Amino acid sequence: MWTRSGRPLLEDDERSLCDRPRGLGSPGSQCRAGAGGGAGASDWGTGTATACPAGLTGNPAGRQPASAIGSPRRGRSTGCGRRRGQCCQLLPCSATRTATRRQRRAGRWTPGAEEPRSRCRGREEEEDRKVCTGRSRLQPALAPAGESCRAQSWAALGAREPARLLLPQAPGTGPWQESSRGSPPRSAVHPEKPSLGFRSWDARWYWQKEKIPKYVEFMKDNYPPSFKYEDFGPLFTAKFFNANQWADIFQASGAKYIVLTSKHHEGFTLWGSEYSWNWNAIDEGPKRDIVKELEVAIRNRTDLRFGLYYSLFEWFHPLFLEDESTSFHKRQFPVSKTLPELYELVNNYQPEVLWSDGDGGAPDQYWNSTGFLAWLYNESPVRDTVVTNDRWGAGSICKHGGFYTCSDRYNPGHLLPHKWENCMTIDKLSWGYRREAGISDYLTIGELVKQLVETVSCGGNLLMNIGPTLDGTISVVFEERLRQMGSWLKVNGEAIYETHTWRSQNDTVTPDVWYTFKPKEKLVYAIFLKWPTSGQLFLGQPKAILGATEVKLLGHGQPLNWISLEQNGIMVELPQLTIRQMPCKWGWALALTNVI
Repeated sequence: MWTRSGRPLLEDDERSLCDRPRGLGSPGSQCRAGAGGGAGASDWGTGTATACPAGLTGNPAGRQPASAIGSPRRGRSTGCGRRRGQCCQLLPCSATRTATRRQRRAGRWTPGAEEPRSRCRGREEEEDRKVCTGRSRLQPALAPAGESCRAQSWAALGAREPARLLLPQAPGTGPWQESSRGSPPRSAVHPEKPSLGFRSWDARWYWQKEKIPKYVEFMKDNYPPSFKYEDFGPLFTAKFFNANQWADIFQASGAKYIVLTSKHHEGFTLWGSEYSWNWNAIDEGPKRDIVKELEVAIRNRTDLRFGLYYSLFEWFHPLFLEDESTSFHKRQFPVSKTLPELYELVNNYQPEVLWSDGDGGAPDQYWNSTGFLAWLYNESPVRDTVVTNDRWGAGSICKHGGFYTCSDRYNPGHLLPHKWENCMTIDKLSWGYRREAGISDYLTIGELVKQLVETVSCGGNLLMNIGPTLDGTISVVFEERLRQMGSWLKVNGEAIYETHTWRSQNDTVTPDVWYTFKPKEKLVYAIFLKWPTSGQLFLGQPKAILGATEVKLLGHGQPLNWISLEQNGIMVELPQLTIRQMPCKWGWALALTNVI
């Protein structure tokens, strides 16, 4: 842990250990320093000593971290991060700190362990009811006074026109408007979704919960019997993580936005969350704010949009499990953990893509999703630019959201009436990094180009997942694929970026030919994935106009000869090129001017 000056925080610096606000009933809500906006720094000074009243924790009244300015928590501090109207812990600061320190030294403390019982847990429901009316001390008003939570319906949110969204999109036939800042949000993009290599899905889910034999055996063979999932925390060092290198790789890939996994289902946050005490990247492992470092690098070195993935639920959090046992009639977990962290992420890092996931089987009413989204779209610092997906509660996926994801690796192969995204992974078997993966386990660049072309032709965006290592590096296989995609887009990006869907998404005569469209330029692009051995490409959909139609191969430049087949299409004579003369590999694009 570190003080504002950057020096190590010693155990006898007791007066600074309690200078931290905590959320209602949050796990590990004993005091912690060092959750600042950058690596090795804290937003808190050391402060002055404060007396802890009997049975309460204490904090100098009125102290507030810089990161809390504009945050959803309201009210003055009265005690160690406790504010009027919030629950108070039964243990004094010193007892809580000492007990936790002893547990950690003895190896008995685990992230998300049950906290000291609150004296006023019953106030949670009252506070939650006040959220919608704007009278809550915990969160900002999510609806005008007198308006109920239910009034903030999905239908009302869906009526909000997305004309203010600046992220470029490939068009579908859904209700997408022109940008209010000059250019239409129409460009199809090829983004990456780097998740920081946690083995949460492969390890904890399959090993500890599903107990799939091969994962159980792997853990037995490679780790001591007492090894627990939380013991992976110190092993995740991100020692070689370099945000600038990551940003340069993403820029070279031709991406238009990136989405970093800020927290997955195991609950470990890549920033110093106030609500994930000692189970985050500042307190454990890297001792760095990974989210901030990458955000700064992306915004300073690239023209990419910065986005964040966030898992609503956590597999083994005791408050979520308790809520689940009541069929989600209790709402302790979203009130004390999920919603405060979402506000924290948006206020501190201002993501322009907010990628929600993991509803845990709970409906959107449990998560108060419509209330949060109303604030996000109307009051948040990213209200003019942010886009969101559809994973905000059981039953909302593929029905409600700025863009639909429907399922992982979703690629329908036909036009959808709503904007959508194909979220897939380069590793065929995993969303993380696998040391044992062979080259055949990764999609080839040809397969990735095919995914991109099919997705964009049908009005979607492609979100490619990579799994960095525990050292914080991007493996050479992933980097190669990204740079190969970038080289392909340098030649063919004209047929991908700022395009619309055409009347036909793919050719009905020649397979593996997909179409995109630029109406203002009267350009139709035919992207073909196999070079015909005959040197002639038969296109069944475009109809040529004599004296007006022109055909070019992107990257070649010279107009190509063609033969009109009238209502049966057009036959294009491809140039006779050697492999070295080819403008690119893995797929080619024809630009057809003035066809119908």
